[in-house]
Amino acid sequence: MTSSVATPLSPQTRAAAIEALAGGDELDILVVGGGVTGVGCALDAVTRGLRTGLVEQRDFASGTSSRSSKLIHGGLRYLEMFDFRLVAEALKERGLLLTRLAPHLVRPVPFLYPLTKAVVERPYVEAGLTMYDTMARASKHSAGLPWHKHLTRRQALRLAPALKSTALVGAVQYYDAKVDDARHTMEIARTAATYGAHVASRVAVVGFLRQGERVTGVRALDKETGREFEIHARQVVNATGVWTDQTQAMVGERGQFHVRASKGIHLVVPRDRFHSTTGIILRTEKSVLFVIPWGRHWIIGTTDTDWALDLAHPAATSADIEYILGHVNRILATELTQADVEGVYAGLRPLLSGESDQTSKLSREHIVAHPTPGLVVIAGGKYTTYRVMAMDAIDEAARALGGDVPSSTTENIPMVGAVGYHAMWNRRKSLAADSGLHVERIEKMLMRHGVLITEILDLIAADRTLGEPLPGGEDYLKAEIVYAASHEGALHLDDVLARRTRLSIESFDRALTASRPAAELIAPVLGWSAADVDNEVEHYRQRVVAERMSQTMPDDASADAARLAAPDITG
Repeated sequence: MTSSVATPLSPQTRAAAIEALAGGDELDILVVGGGVTGVGCALDAVTRGLRTGLVEQRDFASGTSSRSSKLIHGGLRYLEMFDFRLVAEALKERGLLLTRLAPHLVRPVPFLYPLTKAVVERPYVEAGLTMYDTMARASKHSAGLPWHKHLTRRQALRLAPALKSTALVGAVQYYDAKVDDARHTMEIARTAATYGAHVASRVAVVGFLRQGERVTGVRALDKETGREFEIHARQVVNATGVWTDQTQAMVGERGQFHVRASKGIHLVVPRDRFHSTTGIILRTEKSVLFVIPWGRHWIIGTTDTDWALDLAHPAATSADIEYILGHVNRILATELTQADVEGVYAGLRPLLSGESDQTSKLSREHIVAHPTPGLVVIAGGKYTTYRVMAMDAIDEAARALGGDVPSSTTENIPMVGAVGYHAMWNRRKSLAADSGLHVERIEKMLMRHGVLITEILDLIAADRTLGEPLPGGEDYLKAEIVYAASHEGALHLDDVLARRTRLSIESFDRALTASRPAAELIAPVLGWSAADVDNEVEHYRQRVVAERMSQTMPDDASADAARLAAPDITG
């Protein structure tokens, strides 16, 4: 096999990154926050030739960026708000991700929009979708997705037999795209590391360094070892999403804006619970509801409610779950029940506050500010436009750096698994024959790892047992679990089961069966003892118990208290 030249996010490279960050040499840019915007900032900065570091207090994407609707889309509802610039920008980014930046992780998905009014609705929807598709094709990065098409009720029911015939008078089908958000965020971090950024997860910022008014760096805590150290930087970029206000408070800056957290929850149900060959989008009184095909599952969401409790572990309530089930059951011939729900996850959108009392009306635009010398803040935005947000933030920092800082190049920088992906996909049968794996298994891994699949196949070639499925998580091979720790920055069992794989939401037992086999595979890579394995498995069990308990609670306060019964694991 031929391995790629991607830098692994290994325990060794993390240690080397921390030594470089703590070494005393001043960085040009230090990014605080390892969500999609933060890792995007690190990639943008390092590919301009700037000395770049990034720290994340937990795991990459452990906040908002692993708990989105997993859509890369222009945002149809923003057309209704006349936010044409945001939609056009997002559609351009959708095309870039599909064709150039991450074709292995971002894929087209059709959506069916059921029509419920016989005459007046179709022209209105036609006008919106015509504008949507025209904007997409106007971009030079159009991905060539099919033009929307109108369907009779009979045609719609042929595509989605699970729908009640009385739930629609016709339909329109259009295309958007979906992404594994956590894996995508991790791959951006890995791409930044490959270009030379010093990237370290589980490193918390506990304070800021100042010289007079100027921010000159941060005080950092390695949460795995307990070591405290200083990182010096000419410009610090605060990309902490829903934690923005708290991070700013450390600097003593109130800031010119505030970030408000809006909770969105999603349900995961098995694909066989209802039959449809297409995703579905529905209007609700507050927002929109997506039914998204996700491998052998459906993802159904989302809600849009204010959240003012724990930011690290937003909790779904029984009322949230019933809200989504109630809305989707309006259109399904066979209704879903709580017993059909495999997984539930809750995430927080970082919305710019002050524009509306309703979170669903708050802006998805982003703001870049320079509230004090040496500190840039980026806030707001949506997942799809992370690259533009990062570019704007580093543009602002570059102006303060002075000199001749090159322009952003990330429009032309694919993720580490992307280069040669289509050629590798065309070779999938020969990869299967060479490795002894079924071609369908190769296809699934290509859609998770892209061309980096060769590194996983190398692991299997060296140890044939790693070509076996993970017990309790058979959609993934044992080699992928080992690889998560050796190459993808996973430092704890939760990182592997919740973000490198999505087993925590893709199985009825929330990956409890898979937890010990996975921990035993990770142990040699991370140097765990038998006691460490037991500790990791027990912490994961406590997390599952707490999440399940929170999902039986009637309101946010009781759900939050139940979820916080499970402590976070540290080194």
